[in-house]
Amino acid sequence: MSETPDAAPIPEGIEKILRRFAMLNPDMTRQALVQYSNRLPAVPERFRELNREEYAVHECQTPVALYPEVAEGRMYYHADVPQSAPTIRALLAMLFEALNGQPPAVTLAIPPDFVRRVMDKIGLGTREVGLNAMVERLKRAAREAQDHGGPRGGPASIGA
Repeated sequence: MSETPDAAPIPEGIEKILRRFAMLNPDMTRQALVQYSNRLPAVPERFRELNREEYAVHECQTPVALYPEVAEGRMYYHADVPQSAPTIRALLAMLFEALNGQPPAVTLAIPPDFVRRVMDKIGLGTREVGLNAMVERLKRAAREAQDHGGPRGGPASIGA
């Protein structure tokens, strides 16, 4: 693990993503994002009955809903994102691969410049507010899980 600017260790899965994208040129970055976008799983059926509006990321221009849950002290994230939003799907797919099944502390250790470091080369500055809002939403759920055993107002903790 390396260190973030405030000396917190960067989780191995997040560090792997950052290393990969640091080595890619803009065209390869776009190709990698397309590959990741196809890896975002469909939102599980149990979340489709919930009020989507309660899980919406309003800062994002695209209609995105994030569904966090805790099972035996580990975070699991799911998202409802349109197929027409490959950048968002890609960012969430790569984050979920690194975070799902990990304790909340791993999510909380995502560096604050993660989105910029991954997306900077391809000129997505206009999307950064929404993309960062999604990362912050993941962190908020992790903080609630760490402090209270599960996301408040979210799906019930499983196996707790």
